[in-house]
Amino acid sequence: MIGIETNRRSSRVLLWITLAVVLVIYGFPFIYLLLTSFKTPLDAIAVPASVLPSQWTLENYVAALTKDGVAPALINSVVTAVLSTVFSLVLAVPAAYAITRYRTPSGRVFVLAALVTRMVPTIAVGAPLVETMRTLGLTDTSLGLAIAHTTISLPLSIWLMSSFFESVPDELEEAAKVDGASRLGALWRVVLPVVSGGLAVTAIFAFLASWNEFLFSLLLTSVRAQTTPIVIANFQTQFGLDWGAMTALAAVYSIPVILLTLALQRHIVAGLTLGAVKG
Repeated sequence: MIGIETNRRSSRVLLWITLAVVLVIYGFPFIYLLLTSFKTPLDAIAVPASVLPSQWTLENYVAALTKDGVAPALINSVVTAVLSTVFSLVLAVPAAYAITRYRTPSGRVFVLAALVTRMVPTIAVGAPLVETMRTLGLTDTSLGLAIAHTTISLPLSIWLMSSFFESVPDELEEAAKVDGASRLGALWRVVLPVVSGGLAVTAIFAFLASWNEFLFSLLLTSVRAQTTPIVIANFQTQFGLDWGAMTALAAVYSIPVILLTLALQRHIVAGLTLGAVKG
């Protein structure tokens, strides 16, 4: 028994060490970005590079946040990501619900087709999308960009919500119908509260897909609806890229996503484990 207990402790220690190493490797790029944002301009381009700043400064944050166009770009990013997330959920929920409840062959084909469209490179639809938005008068608008971002997140949103709806027993809806609820009422009052964790997970993925998107933002915006990733890429000086200001703005740009993830953490965990047990 002592030998077995010793082996268990050793395995547990080895597991925690492995997890710590993986976490450090995975998180190091962001940590390095964060540390670089506190370096002086000379430290940021020093060769060989140092991890820790030789002199800590907030100069990069002041320069980044006071630059023309940064504040509007941050607002545009929030508006575009929120609109895209709402569009994705509004379209994905009824589509996924119909697919999982009616279980028709065409529904299964639709899910497969949605996943196939997700595999198409965004550059392949970039030019047609630009022409479409120009025809509709939505070029350089947050609404047009949000619609474009929805084309990226919607297939994955439908697939995710389909898996979450599949884990909800049909008996719950049948009981609601017995009590006089319509199918739409059962969906709204019974099914959606049960899959609230799945909604949170889907919303996070849709929000991140828009928040981090670069190509459509580059093609469809110029001044009015320009998002923060485009502004970050345009940090230039006469000597090259302004790494200090770029990393400072990138660190600020990461804050909303981190706060959103922490706020929805409980729902995300519930959503990820929703399909583990059915019935």
